Amino acid sequence: MKPEPERRFFVLRELQSSELGWFAEVRRQRRETARQRGINFNSSVIRKLFPEGIPGESIAVISRRNSDGIVTQRPLKLQQKNWRLVGDQVEGERLGSVYAGDYLWALIAVGSSSTVEMTWDVVSRQQEPEKHEALRKLCATELPQRMEAWEASHPLALQLQEAVGFSERSNSLRTERTYDATPLEVPAAADDRRGVKKSIRQAFKPRARLLQLLGDQLIGSPRLAVFELVKNAYDADASSVKISLSGLGTDEGTITVSDDGHGMSLQIIRDVWLVPGDDYREQQRAQQIRSRKHKRLPLGEKGVGRFAVHKLGDQILLTTRARKQKECAVSIDWRELLKSHFLDQARVKVTERKARIFKAPATGTLIQISALRESTWTRRDVRELHRQVTSISSPFGRHSDKFRVSLEVPDHPEWIANLPDAELLLRRAPWRFKFKFDGGKLSYSYNFRGVPGIKVAARKLKQSQPLQILADLEPDDLDPTEGPRRKKQVKLVADKDTIEGIGPVEGEFYVFDRDRDVLSGLADSRLIERYLDQNGGVRVYRDGIRVYNYGENGDDWLGLDLRRVNTPTRNISRNIIVGVVDLNLEASPDLREKTNREGFVENEAYSRLRQVVLGALSVFEVERRLDKQRLREATGKPTDSPKGVETPVAEIRRIAKQHGIGDQIEHALTRIESDYNTLRDNFLRAGLSQVGLAVVFHEIERGVAVLHKSIQGGQSIDLLKAQTGQLQRILETSTQLLKKADKKQNSLRHLIKTARDLNQVRFRLHQVRLVCPALEEGTPDAEAIFAFSLALGALTNLVDNAIHWMRVARPDDAPEAEARRLFIDIVPDFPDGPAVVIADNGTGFSDDPQQLLQPFFSRRPDGMGLGLYYANLVMQLNEGLLMFPGPDEFEIPPGFNGAVIALVFKKD
Repeated sequence: MKPEPERRFFVLRELQSSELGWFAEVRRQRRETARQRGINFNSSVIRKLFPEGIPGESIAVISRRNSDGIVTQRPLKLQQKNWRLVGDQVEGERLGSVYAGDYLWALIAVGSSSTVEMTWDVVSRQQEPEKHEALRKLCATELPQRMEAWEASHPLALQLQEAVGFSERSNSLRTERTYDATPLEVPAAADDRRGVKKSIRQAFKPRARLLQLLGDQLIGSPRLAVFELVKNAYDADASSVKISLSGLGTDEGTITVSDDGHGMSLQIIRDVWLVPGDDYREQQRAQQIRSRKHKRLPLGEKGVGRFAVHKLGDQILLTTRARKQKECAVSIDWRELLKSHFLDQARVKVTERKARIFKAPATGTLIQISALRESTWTRRDVRELHRQVTSISSPFGRHSDKFRVSLEVPDHPEWIANLPDAELLLRRAPWRFKFKFDGGKLSYSYNFRGVPGIKVAARKLKQSQPLQILADLEPDDLDPTEGPRRKKQVKLVADKDTIEGIGPVEGEFYVFDRDRDVLSGLADSRLIERYLDQNGGVRVYRDGIRVYNYGENGDDWLGLDLRRVNTPTRNISRNIIVGVVDLNLEASPDLREKTNREGFVENEAYSRLRQVVLGALSVFEVERRLDKQRLREATGKPTDSPKGVETPVAEIRRIAKQHGIGDQIEHALTRIESDYNTLRDNFLRAGLSQVGLAVVFHEIERGVAVLHKSIQGGQSIDLLKAQTGQLQRILETSTQLLKKADKKQNSLRHLIKTARDLNQVRFRLHQVRLVCPALEEGTPDAEAIFAFSLALGALTNLVDNAIHWMRVARPDDAPEAEARRLFIDIVPDFPDGPAVVIADNGTGFSDDPQQLLQPFFSRRPDGMGLGLYYANLVMQLNEGLLMFPGPDEFEIPPGFNGAVIALVFKKD
């Protein structure tokens, strides 16, 4: 047992460029200034750590990196009158992005016998800008010599530990995961002090079965394994790949994959193909080394894709030839290899010979797989494989680099005969949408080609506009539990930062409609339905090659089906869209594919990619809804109306059951459904349009979202019950829509003042300057008869819309001259009655008023399209009017050149 340390210190070092040589990845980058292979310790810090001095000229330090847990032993040595922490260069993730000015922090424990333990890590400005800024602010005056040490219990030290996310309880150095990374020899006396009786140095000894596991466990299915071999052919600069499946269902079944790529030499087989995890392809991509013929960057980077062959069968014969090289043959029988205990005992025979298959000048690779593990390939399996491998290249032909894949089944050619012509079916889609976002504006073309047999004119649109995105991390500025301050800057409009590490994003959507009247007007409608069932979704391609498994059955990476459930009249689902998103491999280094070959690692860059694609899709959905509405009118279909609360409440039931609390809130959820149905019946008896229920549905949706987040976040059952109670109260208060007796004489000034007070936090949060002459002393008031609470809700909706569109037009980083300004005033002598006028300096309205007042119409990516509809309904119930005035109808001060809207109340 090691003696317990007596003194603990938190140490912070601002790294200098010369010290960066301590990091192996920086050395590999050959930065000229990274000369020194150690970290300097100031003499003042050494005196704090060792007040009685260090015996001799070095002391052993047991160090552990906080982020990966790897423990090494390093000397703290006196070199050229400076104390330095030296030893072998440090290896680890993200250490290649360390630069001068970044911080190295350490929690150092000095024991009573001068034993030293150190937990450390680096905070990089490039990788962790928020942490870096927090440290910089905390230590603005505390690092006069670029380094300082504090007692670990010092208040500033505790703040610094919190800033770097360090927790002692989960970061103890007493761990069995110890790797001796240096040749440092520890004196016997030092071993005795730490109670070490014996130490050895042991390399990892992987079992021979490891390679088989790489194929079995990392590759999800035999079809995906074939897909991976086709990708390898692409990396080999092949123009075409041929796949043949023969003898299926028998003991003689074989799978053959052949390509005309550059092939492999004996040296490449020995030093790359037979080396699991080799970074050959990754280095090619990092150094932008493109292939000779087609100028491709490699897709592979982890050095494990080649083991897909072992997912398919036990016997593999690989024949390959590189340019100006002899042909090589590799034979692997896994049943024999697995008899070896360890991997270094499992020998593979590689034969170099005169060309038999790839005779000069031909090059390429032929892989023959037998003793198949999955011998019962069915017709459906083969057709599914055909669909997957032939979709590896983008079907819309954006890239000049043509990569062709063919599949044959000699024993059953009928299995892949008469497959649908995808291009022909896609040309029949009523809607086509193309877009591109390069960090500036979204450029897009929208094409509604019409539907045969329905008299609705085709419509085309081509333009560019700011790309609105849905911010995942934005706090609810109406929820006091979120606090009035934004934790980080939230963008509503995408810019160059949004696509950093992603690159330009292009896309193309072909969209259908499963409505009987529309689908029956298309030729081959039954075939189109089956095609959509199998191929519906949005695929992702990089440099024209597919990233599996986006767009497959069961994959909904954009959450289209859930969006459709929430707003069924506006959003599209996966089974009516065939879409492609195109990325540039060189420009998207932050999108890293998972080791199991099923999509990207779901990091921050992936989240931003989803934001961009969903933002573009939202633009399409708005335009499509306009034409969809014309189709419904032409076919005599009823107006869209909400379907009720059953679907969102069912989602809450599902998630509550997963968290084991379904029984505890079931009573409240049942009550919500019952109250909603009662309110719906009251609407019908009152003779009001059922679409008025959209108002209530809107509020319930918002309450459901808050409840969903609370359940996922593990909130207490008492809080969850309180939130379900709030949903019930929404329904109770919504009955005011039917109580005309609530109307009485009210002050418009009081209405505006109440709305201002309710939105004060939002004005501060979103930096909105309110110009409101109506609240200044001496200005005339006006009174009208209306239901105060309903009018307040209408005015608040208008303020909400104004704030959103001002944020779109004037982002948070806009100059002061472009500050957001909101104007609200009373016009007591307007001819139609006293009015409240609201104007802003946002984007303004781009649609006609009749369209704006339709329920579920919104150009906000997260909007339900009920705000203006609600305000209009409220004014109708109060016998007033919602107006979209022209430029001369009201006196609006200069500078308010966005939207103008007025609530006009009935005269006394």
